[in-house]
Amino acid sequence: MNMTRASSKRSAVVTVEGHEITVTNPEKPLWPEHGITKLMYLEKLTVLSPFLLKYCKDRYLTTIRYPHGYAGKSFYQKNCPVPKPDFVHTADIEGISYVHLDSLPTLLWLGNLACLEFHASFDRINEPDYPTEWILDLDPSREDEPRIIEAAALVGRLLESLKIQSIPKTSGATGVQIIVPLQPRYTFDELRKLGQFVGDYLSRAYPQLFTVERLTKNRGDLIYVDYLQHYRGKTISAAYTPRARFGAPVSTPLKWEEVYAGGIKPADFHLLNIADRLQRYGDLINLAQPQDLEHVLSFIDGSK
Repeated sequence: MNMTRASSKRSAVVTVEGHEITVTNPEKPLWPEHGITKLMYLEKLTVLSPFLLKYCKDRYLTTIRYPHGYAGKSFYQKNCPVPKPDFVHTADIEGISYVHLDSLPTLLWLGNLACLEFHASFDRINEPDYPTEWILDLDPSREDEPRIIEAAALVGRLLESLKIQSIPKTSGATGVQIIVPLQPRYTFDELRKLGQFVGDYLSRAYPQLFTVERLTKNRGDLIYVDYLQHYRGKTISAAYTPRARFGAPVSTPLKWEEVYAGGIKPADFHLLNIADRLQRYGDLINLAQPQDLEHVLSFIDGSK
């Protein structure tokens, strides 16, 4: 990435893959407590890009923009901002023109617009019916949930007992999501049946920890096993997206050994240390092969 500053010091020009991107207010603090300016944020996005782009490409993208930094007012954006450069591609569905986040220039253009979070659809562009992953979202009912890693470990052990390989990742907020890469031949409805099976089991086996209660007000302090979110038209915080929270956390895949050992929390993984982790481990989601779930789905169907 080549960068030259304009003489006014109020903008910079970033040249990436032959495209020039004007960075407005490059010194604007986005995470002021951590010294992360807009220009520094774009540098961090560049490091994240080989990983983040992988999980946003061929998806319908929703961003959350924070024009005055993570603690300021924000808004969701589904439609592509206008005007847009020629290098930004879009994908249209149901009257919305989504950004197709398929390149580093597009990512940095969005970063300049203070898009601090990137949420990708479960359904893929041009292939809406057969997802390439199944995801369980463990959603705490309280802001500070010290049991979330313990809960993820229990889900991991359960999936292992079902002979399903999976990868845990922090949501970047307070939760943990369990990713199961798939052979793309299962429908969202089939996977929802599997999610309900797992959620019901967990809430019965560990009623002091898990719930499948949809209404937040009725969950108490239990961790919600959200299997309903995984569906066409819904989104998830993409793997490796930053999150607009104190500490500049990043949604980070984990090793099961880290989860089983305990002693970690989602806030441990953030923009200031993610580069070292990526250099050390690469993309941990690659550790799980696309799964065949026929044995579990057949069991569920046969038990009814």
